[in-house]
Amino acid sequence: MSAGGAFGGNRGLRPVPPEKGIFPLDHMHLCDLEKKEYLGCLKTAGHQSEKCRDFSKKYLQCRMEKNLMAKQDLAELGFKERNGETPEGKPTERIDN
Repeated sequence: MSAGGAFGGNRGLRPVPPEKGIFPLDHMHLCDLEKKEYLGCLKTAGHQSEKCRDFSKKYLQCRMEKNLMAKQDLAELGFKERNGETPEGKPTERIDN
Protein backbone atom coordinates (compact mmCIF):
# COMPACT_ATOMS: atom_id res chain seq x y z
CA MET A 1 0.00 0.00 0.00
CA SER A 2 1.29 3.51 -0.81
CA ALA A 3 1.86 6.29 1.70
CA GLY A 4 -1.20 8.11 0.34
CA GLY A 5 -3.64 5.47 1.55
CA ALA A 6 -5.76 2.97 -0.30
CA PHE A 7 -8.16 5.59 -1.64
CA GLY A 8 -5.76 8.43 -2.34
CA GLY A 9 -5.93 9.96 1.14
CA ASN A 10 -3.85 12.86 2.38
CA ARG A 11 -0.58 12.96 0.50
CA GLY A 12 0.95 15.81 2.41
CA LEU A 13 -0.90 18.52 0.52
CA ARG A 14 -2.90 20.95 2.56
CA PRO A 15 -6.40 21.58 1.18
CA VAL A 16 -7.25 25.16 0.25
CA PRO A 17 -10.89 26.25 0.61
CA PRO A 18 -12.52 28.10 -2.29
CA GLU A 19 -12.86 31.88 -2.05
CA LYS A 20 -16.63 31.85 -2.45
CA GLY A 21 -19.43 29.37 -2.17
CA ILE A 22 -18.65 28.08 1.31
CA PHE A 23 -20.22 29.80 4.28
CA PRO A 24 -21.72 28.72 7.61
CA LEU A 25 -25.12 27.09 7.56
CA ASP A 26 -27.91 28.97 9.27
CA HIS A 27 -28.33 26.50 12.16
CA MET A 28 -30.08 29.14 14.29
CA HIS A 29 -32.55 29.94 11.46
CA LEU A 30 -31.67 33.64 11.58
CA CYS A 31 -32.59 34.22 7.94
CA ASP A 32 -35.37 31.67 7.51
CA LEU A 33 -38.01 34.26 6.60
CA GLU A 34 -35.86 35.73 3.84
CA LYS A 35 -34.92 32.25 2.58
CA LYS A 36 -38.55 31.12 2.48
CA GLU A 37 -39.62 34.30 0.65
CA TYR A 38 -36.91 33.79 -1.96
CA LEU A 39 -37.67 30.09 -2.46
CA GLY A 40 -41.40 30.85 -2.62
CA CYS A 41 -40.77 33.48 -5.28
CA LEU A 42 -38.68 31.04 -7.31
CA LYS A 43 -41.45 28.47 -7.14
CA THR A 44 -44.17 30.88 -8.27
CA ALA A 45 -41.94 32.44 -10.94
CA GLY A 46 -41.14 29.08 -12.52
CA HIS A 47 -37.55 29.20 -11.21
CA GLN A 48 -36.75 32.35 -13.20
CA SER A 49 -34.32 33.91 -10.76
CA GLU A 50 -34.34 37.33 -12.44
CA LYS A 51 -37.91 37.85 -11.21
CA CYS A 52 -36.78 37.20 -7.61
CA ARG A 53 -33.72 39.46 -7.47
CA ASP A 54 -35.14 41.61 -4.67
CA PHE A 55 -35.72 38.53 -2.48
CA SER A 56 -32.26 37.21 -3.28
CA LYS A 57 -30.71 40.54 -2.37
CA LYS A 58 -32.68 40.67 0.89
CA TYR A 59 -31.54 37.14 1.79
CA LEU A 60 -27.88 37.91 1.15
CA GLN A 61 -28.13 41.14 3.14
CA CYS A 62 -29.58 39.18 6.07
CA ARG A 63 -26.73 36.65 5.91
CA MET A 64 -24.15 39.45 5.91
CA GLU A 65 -25.83 41.27 8.81
CA LYS A 66 -25.92 38.05 10.89
CA ASN A 67 -22.27 37.21 10.03
CA LEU A 68 -23.26 34.08 8.14
CA MET A 69 -21.16 35.25 5.21
CA ALA A 70 -18.48 37.86 4.65
CA LYS A 71 -19.72 41.40 4.18
CA GLN A 72 -19.34 42.38 0.55
CA ASP A 73 -20.58 45.14 -1.70
CA LEU A 74 -23.79 43.94 -3.36
CA ALA A 75 -22.57 45.30 -6.69
CA GLU A 76 -19.79 42.69 -6.54
CA LEU A 77 -22.47 40.02 -6.15
CA GLY A 78 -24.30 41.10 -9.29
CA PHE A 79 -26.76 43.57 -7.78
CA LYS A 80 -25.76 46.60 -9.78
CA GLU A 81 -28.18 49.45 -10.13
CA ARG A 82 -30.39 49.30 -13.16
CA ASN A 83 -30.54 52.30 -15.49
CA GLY A 84 -32.70 55.02 -14.03
CA GLU A 85 -32.78 53.63 -10.49
CA THR A 86 -31.19 54.67 -7.24
CA PRO A 87 -29.40 52.08 -5.07
CA GLU A 88 -32.71 51.57 -3.23
CA GLY A 89 -34.37 50.56 -6.52
CA LYS A 90 -36.50 53.69 -6.79
CA PRO A 91 -36.80 55.43 -10.17
CA THR A 92 -34.77 58.59 -10.53
CA GLU A 93 -36.34 61.81 -11.69
CA ARG A 94 -34.98 63.16 -14.91
CA ILE A 95 -34.40 66.89 -15.05
CA ASP A 96 -34.24 68.42 -18.52
CA ASN A 97 -32.69 71.85 -18.83
